[in-house]
Parts: sequence; structure tokens; C-alpha cells
Amino acid sequence: MASQATARHAAFSLLGLTPRRSGPPVLSGPHATPVLTLSPTLQATSPEDVTQATAAVRRADFVLRPYLERSDAIGTWQVLNTLVPFSLLWAAALWCLEHQPVLLLPVLALQVLFLARCFSLMHDCGHESLFRSRRANRWVGFLLGMVAGIPQLPWSRGHAFHHRHNGDWQKYQGPSALISTHAFAELSPGGKRFYRWLRHPLMLFPGGFFYLVIKPRLALLLGLRDLMPWLIGQLQRTPRADLGTLYASHRSRHWHSPAEGIDLFWNNVAVLSFWLLMGSQLGHGRFWSLYAPLMTCGAAVFICVFFIQHNFPDAYAHRSEGWSPMAGVLEGTSNLELPPLLNWFTADIGCHAIHHLCEAIPNYRLRACQERNAALLQGVTRLSLADIRGCFSFILWDPEAARLTTIAAQSGQA
Repeated sequence: MASQATARHAAFSLLGLTPRRSGPPVLSGPHATPVLTLSPTLQATSPEDVTQATAAVRRADFVLRPYLERSDAIGTWQVLNTLVPFSLLWAAALWCLEHQPVLLLPVLALQVLFLARCFSLMHDCGHESLFRSRRANRWVGFLLGMVAGIPQLPWSRGHAFHHRHNGDWQKYQGPSALISTHAFAELSPGGKRFYRWLRHPLMLFPGGFFYLVIKPRLALLLGLRDLMPWLIGQLQRTPRADLGTLYASHRSRHWHSPAEGIDLFWNNVAVLSFWLLMGSQLGHGRFWSLYAPLMTCGAAVFICVFFIQHNFPDAYAHRSEGWSPMAGVLEGTSNLELPPLLNWFTADIGCHAIHHLCEAIPNYRLRACQERNAALLQGVTRLSLADIRGCFSFILWDPEAARLTTIAAQSGQA
């Protein structure tokens, strides 16, 4: 029974849901802490579990301050050089569908890359680093979240949880909800096959479609299903009660604050309106023949990038006790080395270790900051495109070794 419960919980977590329970909301574990903060002072606290080089490094050793400056001009230009081509590519896709279907594939590939860039810029807005003002980051983040199909505020708060606990696998198990080697050993043979199958790279595609197209809509439906009967009951008891006050006092299991619920609602209004408008103009079949592959492949790209930046050979993965935030940066985070064009489309998120050291650095200053601090980052794992497939084998957490490992290695030890 315990192994079945573990497998079921892992499957729910992988989908961004958890089994029904009292307490915090049921949407994915990373959304548990709603405060966006800068990285803490990072210093190795358990030298026996990290390399000597990491144990000797302090956050104060890095030169960061010159790279914290945000530029509204650069941020605005980045948004424009992303959304304008993305819109034009939609027009090109519609033309190809009508006149030159053979050109649809290259147009779709470009759309996917620009969608990944939209997501990367939304990510910066969530860290309040793209623009100088919180208001600008908030509104542009909402716009980019609408394009990407993701409610930006809930996503960013969940992402902040990941930043605060990077390398602490007892608190944060990554985007694929990895389990420990002990929990895996307790699974039935069928449970082990199911666990492995869910984390196969090909699952990025159905998982990506669910993540962008279904999950935010499902979250709103489930949230409204709980909210409306409660709200009606409160109004029956207190007919003159203020609706806004009542809503603010409701504790939802599907969003973590009233503001997140509102963001989720308006994101759904915008996305569903876009679906209906485009479907009515083009025909729903034609629209979805373009939209579904775009969202599926776009989500697969940025989920893949996020996964490999923390799941790779010998990645640092510690318990909460003795966890070293600096080791999470230097040994639990990889730098993805891409061709310059792909660096542009991903807004230099491949410079990931320095990003985790200080998420307030805008994407347009990450590479310069990384180069300035190159001597301190020599121990960071560097990955290329050829390494991506192998990273998907590291889907188990070994608490004793404080590292990620593979099922094959675990089976060899059994």
C-alpha cells in the first residue's frame, strides 16, 4: 500500500496536482511559498557533503552589483522583438495553411522558439528583473503569461520556492517530482515501470500540452467549484456582506492568495477569449491544428531546459538538514552552452548558475556577469545539446550520496 501511495503521489505531482487534502492548495508543490526575494547569502554549511572548492566559496566573493541595473529601454526592446515577430509568424502560419502547407513546419519551428522566448521573458518579469518598476514587470508578465497560456503570478511564486530551496530535494523534488532511491525500491515492478515511463523524454509532449493548455483551465474550474458554494453559503448567512471581503477570506486549495486567484481568472478569460475569437474566424479545427502543436512543442522545450539545468550526472541533491545553498548553485545547477541564436531565444537562461546565485540580475546582463565571475564558476557542470538525452536518466534522488542517480545504477546496487 505504501508503494502504491508513493507512485500515486508522484504521478499527481508530475501533473502539477496533489491528492485532495486539507491545508495548502493542491496545485503543485513548488507553489507553496508566496514571497519573491533575492537569493540569500550563499555559503556552504556542510563541507563534508560538497567539494572543497564549493565549501571555500562565499557569495561575497562574486562581483554582482554592477550587473543588477535594470533597463526599461532594453526590456521594452526585448518584448517588442519577441511579440511582433511572434504575431507575424501567426499570420505566416495561416497563409501557409491556406497556400503552402509544406512551409508550415519551419514556421512552426520558429513559432516554438519565439514562444520559448516569451516564456523566458515572463520568467524575468516574475523575478522583477526585466524592468525597473514592479508595475511594469507585473503587467508585461501578465501579457506574456497570456501568450504562453500560464498565469504568471502563481507560476512566479512557485518558481521562487524552487530558487529558495535549490538543491534541497527533501523540500523541492524538481519539475518531474522525483522520488528517493528508497521509495523507488519499495515500488512494485509495475509501479517502477510507470514511474520510469512518466519521466521519459517523449512525455514532454503530452505533458507540455497539459501544462499550458489544460492545467490552468482545470485549476480555475476546480477553484470555482469550491469557491461558489462557499460564497453562496456565506451570502445566505450574511446577505449584506461585501463580496470582495468574502473572497479575500476564502482559503482556496487551488491558489495561494486572492491575488493569485484573480490572476488565474483573468489569464483564463484572456486565453479562452483568444481561443474563441480565433476559432470563430478560422474554424476551430484549423485553429487547433496550429495552436495545439505550437503549445505542445513550446512547453516541451522550456520544460526540457528547466529539467536538465538541475537533473544531470552527479547533481547535488541534499536533505534539508545540512543543505548548502552554495552547493545548490555550484553543484546542483548546470550551465547549458548553446549556439548564440538559441541563447537569444532562451534569453541566456543557460547562464543558470549565476542566475541562481542572484535572480535579480536581468537576462541581458547574465552572460557578462558569468564571464566576470568565471574563475568562481569553474566547477559548474557544463552541458551541450548532445548531453540532453542523458540527463533524463537521472530521475532518482540518493539521500545518502546527496546526489541524483539513475535507475540503472540503483538496480546495480540492489
